[in-house]
Order: sequence, then structure tokens, then C-alpha cells
Amino acid sequence: MKASGGPPLASYETLVHAVAGVVGSVTAATTFFPLDTARIRLQVDEKRKSSSTHVILSEIVKEEGLLALYRGWFPVISSVCCSNFVYFYTFNSLKAMLVKGNVRATSSKDLLMGCIAGATNVFLTTPMWVVNTRLKLQGAKFRKEDIHQTEYKGILDAFRQIITQEGLGTLWNGILPSLVLVCNPGIQFMFYEGLKRKASKAGRRIPSWEIFMIGAIAKAIATTVTYPLQIVQAILRFEPNKRRSRNSSQESVRAVINLISERIKKGGFSGLYKGLEAKLLQTVFTAALMFLIYERIAGITFKIMGLSKVAKH
Repeated sequence: MKASGGPPLASYETLVHAVAGVVGSVTAATTFFPLDTARIRLQVDEKRKSSSTHVILSEIVKEEGLLALYRGWFPVISSVCCSNFVYFYTFNSLKAMLVKGNVRATSSKDLLMGCIAGATNVFLTTPMWVVNTRLKLQGAKFRKEDIHQTEYKGILDAFRQIITQEGLGTLWNGILPSLVLVCNPGIQFMFYEGLKRKASKAGRRIPSWEIFMIGAIAKAIATTVTYPLQIVQAILRFEPNKRRSRNSSQESVRAVINLISERIKKGGFSGLYKGLEAKLLQTVFTAALMFLIYERIAGITFKIMGLSKVAKH
């Protein structure tokens, strides 16, 4: 592996960004994990009447115990590690290529790089997210009666059972909305990089609170715009009657459209945004804390190593 003069894909700078992103995302995801638990219950369990985040959290604790708020933590954190390493490594590799080619950064380029990094991430890590969705909901007390409970003994057993009982393709269930959802981190990074460039004009060092706010604003916009597809993604990854692998992209599109139509029929247009409050609380605070830790770890590491920070261009 080469230093800053080497190819972007084999540079210490890119690796530092990836590791810093992983540490930041794991710390933030663990801190706000209960909010994600509330979010996925609301997305999958249509018959749960409560929509307020604190009410859902208190119901889960009362019915299933305090530890239920952290059910599925290990597989989720494993997926977060892999997903964010792939995303940050790909995004900053593309960014380094722009710097090396003396190409000026713009919001459209940030969006394009974010979408490419997101698509790469989706293809490589979707199987892990399918498994952690199942494990996170295993043992949950649902209001919806037709949800079949799984009996997985862990990550490896979940992979084994899914492949043998439902087919290898099931591990990529929900990949169509996931691919469309690459615009989520793309939008997030476009706003994040754009706001950060404005805040750091004239070589000004951005304070921690400002990085936190920039990260929060960027994620809030991205989450609100793409939330209906996130509901579809969660259902396709979990519900047994929606689990079958699709034989064609046309069938996948039909499945997504049908799920959206069902939600609107049962709960109106607002049904597409059920759980948005919990999702916003979870993703906004998680993203804000993640970016704060990421920037500080990357900055300190570059300073110690005496390397130029790829992100500054």
C-alpha cells in the first residue's frame, strides 16, 4: 500500500477515511440503536397503532424486556462495519481521483460519487442486511398475526437456513429499492460536502457543533425524500409472503409498486411515512455523531501521519 502519492485505490488516506467512517458509524449506531428498533417495528408491523417513538420503546420494554431494544445488535453492527467501510472507501477513492485529476468538486459530482459508492455497497452487503433484518425482528411481539417467526441460532445459521429453505437469491431480496435508495447517501453526501465546503471557506476550521449540525441536516433531507422506499425495503427483507426471489426485474418493479399500493390502501398516503419520526431521530442523530467522529479521527490521523487530507479540495 502506497502513501499519498500512490493510486487512490491503494493510498493510506483512503484507508484512513474508511476506518474513521467505520469507527464513527459503529459508535453512532450503537448509541442510537433502540431508535432503529422502534423504526423497523413500525415499518413491518402494520397493525401496531402507536406511532410515537417513546410509546413504541416503552411497549417493547414492557412486553419483551429492556434487552429487546438491542436485539440483533451484533449482526446489525457487523453489517454497519462492512457497509460503511465499502461506502467510505469507494467514495473517497473516487474523490481522490478527482483531486489527482485537478477536477473541481461540485454538488453534482458529490451526488454521482455518492450514488456509485452506494450501488457498490448495495451489491456487496445486501445479504448481510437481509440476515440482520430477520435477526433483529426474531422473537418480537407483533400485532400483525400472519408474520411467521424465524428460529435462527445466529448469523451463520440464518445464512444457512435462508439459502437451503428459500434459495440463494433471497439474500438479495429488496435489492431493487436498495439500488434506488443509493440516492439516499448520495443526497446525504451531496448536501454534507456542499455545506462543509461553504463552512470551511478561507481555510476556516469547522467547529465540532457545526459538523454535527451539517451531518444532521444532510441526513434529514435524504431520509425524508426516500422514506417510502425504505419501508418497502424492510418488508421485502423480512415478510415471508414477500420473500420469494424475483425472476425478473419486471416482477421486482411490480412487487415494489404493489407494496406501495397496499400501504396507501390500508393507511392512506401517511402510511408510506409510518415510523418516519423514529427513523428521523435515529438516522439524523446517528449520521450527525458519525460524521463528527469520522472527521475528528481522520483529521487527527492525518496530522499524526503528516499526510494531506484527501477530503480537502
